[in-house]
Parts: sequence; C-alpha cells; structure tokens
Amino acid sequence: MKPEKTPRALIFLDFLALLALATAFALVIFYAPFELTMGSVQKVFYFHVAAGLAGMLGFFVATIAAVACLKTGSLKWDVAGLAGVEIGMVLMALCIVSGSIWARPVWNTWWTWDPRLTTALIMELIYAAYLLLRSGLDDARRRAKLAAVYAVVGFISVPLTFFSIRVFRTIHPVMIGSADSSANGLFAMNPSMQTTFFSSLAAFSILFIALYWHRYRLGNLQAEINERRAALQEEGE
Repeated sequence: MKPEKTPRALIFLDFLALLALATAFALVIFYAPFELTMGSVQKVFYFHVAAGLAGMLGFFVATIAAVACLKTGSLKWDVAGLAGVEIGMVLMALCIVSGSIWARPVWNTWWTWDPRLTTALIMELIYAAYLLLRSGLDDARRRAKLAAVYAVVGFISVPLTFFSIRVFRTIHPVMIGSADSSANGLFAMNPSMQTTFFSSLAAFSILFIALYWHRYRLGNLQAEINERRAALQEEGE
C-alpha cells in the first residue's frame, strides 16, 4: 500500500502554524508589557488561555463528528471524532500545566480545588475515559457508536468548565466578559496585551487545524490497514 503524499495545503498550513507560533512568542516576550502586580509570570497567560480554548475547540469538533457518526454510521466520522479528542486533550493538558506555573507565584500554590481548575481536570479525565472506552472494544462499528454517544454526553463538561468562573464563586480571573473583582490575580488588558492575546489565540487555532488534519489522515490510514488485515485473515481462514 503506497502512502498518500502530504497535501500542499497541509504543508503550507504547517509552515503557517510555525510562523504564527513564532510571531506570538515574539509578541509575548518583546511586545506585551509586564503586568504591574504579577510581573513576568503573567506572560504565561497568553499561551495558557489560547491552549485551553483550542483544546475546547477539539472537543467541540469531536462532538460534531460524533453526531454525524450516529446519523450516518460512517467510520470516517469516528476517525474525525477521535482526532478531535486526542488533539483537544493535548492542548488542555498544556493549559492545565501552564495554569499551574502561573498559579505558583500568584496564588502561592501549584494547585487548588477552585471551580475552574476542578472542572477543567474533570473534563480532561472524562475524555481520558473516552480513550479507555475505545481501547476496550474490538468491533469497529460498535466502538464507533458507543464512543460517539459518550462524546456527545461528555461534551457537557466543556461549557461547564468555560462558564464555571461565571457561575461559581472563584479566585480564577475572568478574562472574557465581566470579571469578579474578588478574583485573586485579576488584571485588565491594555491594547498591546489584547493584540498579543489574539495573536496567540490565532496561532494555537492554526496549530490545532494543522495537527487535526495530520491526525485525521493518520487515522484513515490506520483504518485502511485494519480493514486489509481483517480481509487477509478471512481469506486465510
């Protein structure tokens, strides 16, 4: 089986993602000002929030793919859903780790059971269970159906995480929308901070699309290999 060549559009997207990340990094280091209260550690915020939102985008894409899989029964959508979950989990893990780096000097602890942190961790564990569910099922169609149902139900954790700092009393700052003045570590963005933030968000969004495309192509190749292997086993019998 001859592997397909990488599409030129994907190669261009890879370079664009690298360029966008390099630009965002340069803006964070050299352009964004130091926040008066938190100092240099505040700069973690730009990648922390961007990675988290891109991770949630992955879970949203997985949910759309799950609905399409249940509706059509096509295993292509199952591959698309798995790709969204895996990329989303990696980006959310980066969000959680970078958040802990920010929290240590600001909150004087690496971790606290704040509503936002707790719901984010639960969300990550829910999607880790999604992968465990898949690994325990051998039948491809049954696995696709059960995983799709789980992905749809599991998506409830995403808006719960996003809105947790707006619904519950929390020390986590709210950066989008009105903020609770009691939040420990709260700061307002000036124009240069906003430019840096949206540049980082764009960079991580492009990175997500590039990684997702690669993972989807890899998933389709793996599915084709499994189909051919099953066909050869049937012929051998």
